[in-house]
Amino acid sequence: MGFASNYLKERILFPELIKEAPHKDTGIIVIVPSCGEPAITNLLDSLASCVEPECKTEVIILVNAPGDSDPRIREANLKTLNEAETWKSSNPRSFFRTYPIDADTSAFSKWGVGMARKAGMDEAARRFDSLERPEGIILNLDADCTVERNYFRHLHAGMSAAAEKSACSIYFEHPLTGGEFPALVYRAIALYELHLRYYYQGLRFAGFPNVHHTVGSAIAVKALPYVRSGGMNRRMAGEDFYFVRKLVSTGGYFNLNTTAVYPSPRPSMRVPFGTGATIFRLTENDEKEFMTYNPEAFRQLRSFFTMTDALYDSGSAGNSWLYSELPESVSLFIGKEKWSRAVCEIKDNTASLKSFRKRFSDWFNMFRIVKYMNFVHQGLLKKKPVTEAANELSNEAGFDFHSADPEILLGYYRSLEKEF
Repeated sequence: MGFASNYLKERILFPELIKEAPHKDTGIIVIVPSCGEPAITNLLDSLASCVEPECKTEVIILVNAPGDSDPRIREANLKTLNEAETWKSSNPRSFFRTYPIDADTSAFSKWGVGMARKAGMDEAARRFDSLERPEGIILNLDADCTVERNYFRHLHAGMSAAAEKSACSIYFEHPLTGGEFPALVYRAIALYELHLRYYYQGLRFAGFPNVHHTVGSAIAVKALPYVRSGGMNRRMAGEDFYFVRKLVSTGGYFNLNTTAVYPSPRPSMRVPFGTGATIFRLTENDEKEFMTYNPEAFRQLRSFFTMTDALYDSGSAGNSWLYSELPESVSLFIGKEKWSRAVCEIKDNTASLKSFRKRFSDWFNMFRIVKYMNFVHQGLLKKKPVTEAANELSNEAGFDFHSADPEILLGYYRSLEKEF
């Protein structure tokens, strides 16, 4: 039996998508969901320009659409399939094998990018299982992305550096200039990406131990951790966030910041939230600023997280005392009864401070933090323009960098993450 045998019996939704056996040295499989995409060859050209990794590589393009999708989507999908096949025929010496898949979605009325990613990633798990390669790397990309030339080399090296490295978030940058979109779109994406990076640095400032971006086109996972986590979910949107949350909890998740993915800033209303929907809203309303979380929310989280070790050392009576010492926003969000129950449960199941910290951060995890942020901004705190908030956090965290220009400020926030 292979490492994924049980998963393949119980959790997959589709039969085998690719009949051709993988090359025995295949170590990377890239999954690309595609729905109504206008230019798949831009991605393929970008991947082909990369430095070849020290293993064989496959690119699976899962062309999909909801059963009730607009006929124009289906026409675009046929164009994508034809263009991908033509590219494949025209590039016989490409270092990666290309598999355009016409996914039959008629059985799924709620087909979304989560379902598409799952179908592709499950196929990758099946292929690595046939090779008995649990350390095989499954990469997620979107059809409108491009990548840095060292993408494959650095991903293979980073993921292979240690056995305990199971999955990672990959550094990304949205294009801020170009002729493909109106100037409004590029300004909007600068504001939105600044929000993402401000949130990232805010969590680091707060002392949260598991700070990672959750951009679907910039995630990699080894095959064995993928199946052990239960695989990708089928959500219409936000599938990347929930998937990363599962992977972080199992351990071995890290940030790979030595290469880059370049996602498109294209506006879209295909899903209700995320990059495309945000850019659509900002440009449709001609909004000059993006309203983000108040820095005070991160200050209160910082005060909360500094209490973790004291919680471990306190007795049951101390739990009530420490609850009274919590920042007001946190105590109102959790509630006394839930607080006591959670802390007691964590203590009862940990034998050391290290394991207590791990279990505590699994409880107050990235999902609970998002819920906390939404809670406190319903009345306790007011959101702020992202440029103002990012400058305030920069001062608070000791970065000593300020700019009223969101693009310049974004450049600095990028430099805090990127490893050159």
